[in-house]
Amino acid sequence: MQKFLLYISVIALVITTSCNNQLRRIEKSNNFEKKLEYANQLFQKKKYNTAITLYTDLVQVYKGTDKFEPMYYNFAYCSYYVKDYIQAAFQFKNYLDLFPNSPRAVEIDYMQAYCYYKQSPKVSLDQTNTMKAIAAMQTFINNYPTAEKVAEANLVIELCRRKLEKKEFNSAELYYNLGFFKAAGIAFKSLMRNYPDSDKSDGYKVMAIRAYYNYAKNSIPEKQKERYATVLDEYLDFADHYPNSKLKPDAEKFYTLAQNNIKSLDNEQIKAKSNQ
Repeated sequence: MQKFLLYISVIALVITTSCNNQLRRIEKSNNFEKKLEYANQLFQKKKYNTAITLYTDLVQVYKGTDKFEPMYYNFAYCSYYVKDYIQAAFQFKNYLDLFPNSPRAVEIDYMQAYCYYKQSPKVSLDQTNTMKAIAAMQTFINNYPTAEKVAEANLVIELCRRKLEKKEFNSAELYYNLGFFKAAGIAFKSLMRNYPDSDKSDGYKVMAIRAYYNYAKNSIPEKQKERYATVLDEYLDFADHYPNSKLKPDAEKFYTLAQNNIKSLDNEQIKAKSNQ
């Protein structure tokens, strides 16, 4: 068994060495036709990193010829397949600039936008590429409203918006947990405005009401009545927009508490005046 494994290892080493030697010979060769043919073979065999090296050398050689477009098509996809999405987006854009009337233009335009989506990071990080993906996909939809990829483009936009919504929610929740209740109320109301079709929209409104209630409760006495009144206004707005929400009892609780606190403040004020 040991001899057999050694034999296999030797064969593998010989094959690898032979392939490396062949690649070096082709890289140094001035036979550009052979180099292009080998690059295309590597592309078909999914050896994209090696293919990139050869295609890079051939770009200036074949630019302006009838072989340049299919070569550049492979070149761009090599970067995509090795997950270098920054370079892939750049190459897809170049393809569109070079071949705006190509029958592959729709496909490549979508792929350029999709590369931004692939660069979209986890929720806690900066979402610039997520917003770029939304903009690029919307531009794609506007440019090609009947394209087959429109459904996929809309799905990507929806996934991106969910990520942005989650990030915005996390920020609002952090304000609340840190006790910055006014900022939390503003942030949750902003969430409602930015994502009015979200199935969590009524929950954001309840959180805004809760935040404004705590803001009023923790205010100096002179400001409490005014701020409890804001809670009442927010509840009435909730009842108007979400009359059938399952969260209505939660919102009503803070409405009732705010009303009772306003009455208590009024009674204290009356009592204070009577004692003067």
